Amino acid sequence: MEIPVPRIPLGDWVEVALDWILGVLGGFFTFIRTILVQAYDLLLWALTTPEWWMVTIVLAALGWWLRSWQLGVGTLIGFVLIVGVNQWANAMSTLALVAIATLIAVIIAIPLGILAAKSQVASKILRPVMDFIQTMPPMVYLIPALVIFRVGVVPGMVATVIFAMAPGVRFTELGIRRVDTEVVEAGKAFGSTPGKILRQIQLPLAMPTIMAGVNQVIMLSLSMVVIAGMVGAGGLGGEVVASLNRINAGLGFEAGLAVVILAMYLDRLTSMQSQKRFA
Repeated sequence: MEIPVPRIPLGDWVEVALDWILGVLGGFFTFIRTILVQAYDLLLWALTTPEWWMVTIVLAALGWWLRSWQLGVGTLIGFVLIVGVNQWANAMSTLALVAIATLIAVIIAIPLGILAAKSQVASKILRPVMDFIQTMPPMVYLIPALVIFRVGVVPGMVATVIFAMAPGVRFTELGIRRVDTEVVEAGKAFGSTPGKILRQIQLPLAMPTIMAGVNQVIMLSLSMVVIAGMVGAGGLGGEVVASLNRINAGLGFEAGLAVVILAMYLDRLTSMQSQKRFA
C-alpha cells in the first residue's frame, strides 16, 4: 500500500524569502553590486590597458621570482598561446573575475576557519553548512544571485565566492587544529595573550595548510568560469557558452585551453608558496 506524502512547498518558501530579502535589503545589494562592478572594471582596466606583452612579462617575472625560471618561461609560452588563439581579452576578464572572487572568498573563509578551530560549537555548525555548499550543484547558486544582482559579472562572482570558499574554511580549521599543543602551551607559559598566540604561533605554523586551501579556492573559482558565463559574466566562460550554442568545437577548445593555462599558472604560484612555508 502506497503511503501518500503531502507536498512540501519548500520552493514557494524560498521564493517568498527572496522577495522579502529584496524588499528589505534591495538598497544594500545595489551598493554591493556597484562596489563589485567598480572593482572588476578597475582590475580589468589594469590588465587590458597595457599591451599584452607588458602584462605577460610582469606575470612571467612574478612566476620566476616566486617559484622558478621554468614557471616564468612557461608563463611566456602559455600567454603567447592565449594571444595566438585570440583569447587575450577574455582571459584577462576571467582572471579579473577569479582574482576578486578568490580575494572575497579568502577574506570570508579564513576568519570562519579560525572561528571553527577555536570553537567546537562553531565547527559543528559550519561543517554541515560547508558540506551543503560543496555538494549543491553550482548552477543552483546562480538562480538567487541572478534574481538579486541581475545579469552581468556580479551574479557569477557571488556564485563563485559561495561555491569556492568551503576549502578555505576547512583547511584553515585543519591547519590551526594541527598546530602542536605543546608549542601553544609554551606561548601561554610566557604570558602571551590568545591573540598573540594566534598571530605569532598558530597562523604562521598553519600557513602551509591555509595556502593549500587558498590554492583549492582558486581552482574551484576557475571551475565556475563556464557556469558564470551563462549569466553574462563574459570572459572565457562566455566563449565556452557561445561555442555550445553554435556547436563550435574549435572555439570551445581555444577558450578551454586558455582556462587551463590560467589554472596552471595560478596553481603553480599558490602551491609553491605553500611548499616554501613548509621549508
